[in-house]
Parts: sequence; structure tokens; C-alpha cells
Amino acid sequence: MTSPLEELLPATQRALLHRIAVAQAEGRAPSLVAAVAREGRMVWTGSRSSVDAHAPDDGTQYRIGSITKTFTAVLVLRLRDEGLIDLNDPLEKHLPGTGVGEVTIAQLLGHSAGLGAETPAPWWERTPGTLRPELADVLGQQPVLHPAGRLHHYSNPGYTLLGSLVEAVRGASWEEVLRREVLEPLSLDRTTCRPVAPYAGGWAVHPWADVMLPEPSEDLGLMAPAGQLWSTAADLCRFAVFLADGDEKVLSADSVRELRTPSVPSEPDGRDGGYGLGTQIVRQGGRTLTGHTGSLPGFVAGLWVSVADGVAAVVLANATSGPLAGSIAADLVAIVADAEPRIPAPWRPLPEVDRTLLDLTGPWYWGTRSFGLKLTADRGLELQPLRGIDRGSRFVAQPDGSWIGLDGYYAGETLRVVPRVDGSVSHLDLASFVFTREPYDPRADVPGGVDKEGWRGLAL
Repeated sequence: MTSPLEELLPATQRALLHRIAVAQAEGRAPSLVAAVAREGRMVWTGSRSSVDAHAPDDGTQYRIGSITKTFTAVLVLRLRDEGLIDLNDPLEKHLPGTGVGEVTIAQLLGHSAGLGAETPAPWWERTPGTLRPELADVLGQQPVLHPAGRLHHYSNPGYTLLGSLVEAVRGASWEEVLRREVLEPLSLDRTTCRPVAPYAGGWAVHPWADVMLPEPSEDLGLMAPAGQLWSTAADLCRFAVFLADGDEKVLSADSVRELRTPSVPSEPDGRDGGYGLGTQIVRQGGRTLTGHTGSLPGFVAGLWVSVADGVAAVVLANATSGPLAGSIAADLVAIVADAEPRIPAPWRPLPEVDRTLLDLTGPWYWGTRSFGLKLTADRGLELQPLRGIDRGSRFVAQPDGSWIGLDGYYAGETLRVVPRVDGSVSHLDLASFVFTREPYDPRADVPGGVDKEGWRGLAL
């Protein structure tokens, strides 16, 4: 039986319906369908259509364009997690002969490889993939436009290379690997490479008149890993939940967190929060959204997840332009998160006490700067400044007794507990910085030493 707390309030549902109704009307979309997930399940879906009594539902397929890239990134992370590749490997190691093999897999995932944004003419989204039968046809004569690793430059051909990498390592087609390793385990039964009824037709709406033109729907061939997929609002809600929580059948929570972590700086205009590994990251209304937008002739799509709020939203429309699917999806997240804030889980004490860790908690000083070290519910440590804005991080334990930073300034850095001869704790060593129980504790090994006269007042 569904708990009343799991359902959206009537006022929230009306606000969601109003938002998509405005979007469909002002965006002049033949149809638009949207869905919202909260705390791991779809809790609302709605649609609007230009055809009376024929609105789509959450099982109607639309093309999702570049949201496909996130699926491809999941496949690449699976290869990494199995030890078959390293993200810092040059492409040439696993896919020789491309002519751009010096770029790394990570750079391709984050669009920092310096490759061009599009294929050579003709426009690949509106022409059959058979026109580009080889990777050389996708990359063209000048595939590299910028030095690798220097800036974020979105590249569709880069994801063709990643799809070909998956095929080379797995020994099977990208489509087959995707179906076997992601779609089936996550029960995304209505996500396919070619449309399966019921599905929406793609339309172009005239910019100056209320008339429409059908758009072609081409098989993209080698470009499929960049934008081929068809999906539904219901399937994409399930995929959004996966991007928030992970699923051990596909990727762990730690690996999907890596997908959502910025890998390159934001665009120079500063409108976004960067790009992860196959995911876009935006800041809107004080919250961080991760996911992706997508478009192909005849279709626009948007998928955003607010992990902190436990809310995700999907918007799909069958118009080449008009509805801003990404902005609409972000608004749907905000409507739910603002009207019905997440109810936190009850506080509970730890099941057991680790005296050694407990003794580490409390105030520490880096020179004269004060920090608090806290034991977290997952048996990690968290170091945060006690005053003002300063460096802080979370840490996870390592088998040798050290701790590795997970985020912030000390991400990847090592924290060590340094004992005295008698076994008591002398100080903490964090990336060569000495943290002591008192400011410049003379009993600790403070770099540069501590003046023997100690602290003093104005009168010397």
C-alpha cells in the first residue's frame, strides 16, 4: 500500500501540470510528456498534445538525442571498473588507427579531447549513417581543433570513438552491449535504438506560422553512441534514479558519483557547472542538477537529477525547436523540491563505538586556523573549518590506517595520524600540513619549529 507521504500534494501536481501546459503552448510542440521521480520511484506524469484525446503517456517513445551519451559513458565506466581499461589510457591503446589516438578516454568522456563538435558535411543528424561507414568519415581531415585537455569543447564524434572503444574491448556491437549490460539489468524495456510503437513522430514547426513539417528519422550508424536512442518518460525516470543511487548490477554508487563529478571546467560564459563523465552539471536556484539534455531533428529531451533533494524530472517533446526541455525539467524539479522539501531520515546513533576514531574527533589547528574533525555515520572522517571559509574535505579509511580525501581541496590527498612514542596521538599530517590539538603545539613536530618563549602579549 502506498503511503500518503509518497504521493505529491494536489497543489504540487497542479503546478507541474501548469508548467508543462505553458511549455507545450508557448513552445508550440505537437506533444510533450513529462515525469517526476522522488525517492527512487516515479510519482507524477503528465502530457499535453495538439491532437484532442490523443495525448502521449509515460510509455510513448521519443528520441532522446544526446542523453544517449550518458548511457555510453556508463558502458565505458563498466570497462574501467572491470580493470579492462584505465580512463587515463590513450585511445590508441585499445582502439588503434584512429589518427587521434593520443587523446585519453577521460578526455573523450568529458569533451576535453579537443575534437571538433560535428562530423564533416552533410549534417549527420538528418542523413543516414551509411554515408559515414568508417571512423575516418566521422572525424574528417581535421579532427583536432584544440590542444587536448586545455578546454571543454563539446564533441559528438568523440562519443562515436567511445562507442567504438566499447565494441573493440567487448567484441560486440555497441547496441548489443548496451542492451545486455544496461537496458536489461535496469528494466529499461522501452529504450531502444530504433522506434517501437507507440512512438511519437518528429516534427519541425514553422517559426512564423502554426504549420508543421515532418522530420526524417535516420539510423545514425557509427554516430549512434552520441544520439541514437529512443526512450520513454517512465524508462528515463528509472535511469535518473540509477544516476542518483547506482545499481550494483550496472555501476556502484561510487562510480555513478564519478559520472556526476565535474571533470572539466565550465564553459567560458559560466552558464553551467561543468561536465562530468557523460553528464552535464548545472546550477539553478541554489541547487546542483546533473543529467543531460538532448535533441535531434524533430525531438528535444531533458533529464535532471537533484541528488540532494531526491528528485528527478524528465521532459520529452516532438519538435525540432521551441520547448526548452532542459529548462522545463529543471523547473519541475524545483516545483517539487521547493513545495515538498525532502523529509530527512531520523537521526540514529552509530551501532558501535570505535574509541580510536572517537578520540580523533574535536578541534584541530593548522597553525592558528581552527578546524573540527567529525566522525560520520559511514565511519568516515570529515574535516571542516570552524570559522570562515577554509579548506575542508571528507575522508575514507585505507587498509594501511591512513585516510584519503574524497572531495574539496584535499581530494585524493592522504591524511595520516602520527603517534608519539607512548602511542598517544602527536598530530595529523595532511598533505604535509601538520594539524595539532593546540595552535602551534610545541610537543608536536611543527615544520619550522615553535619559538621556545611561547605565546606572548604586547609587552615583551
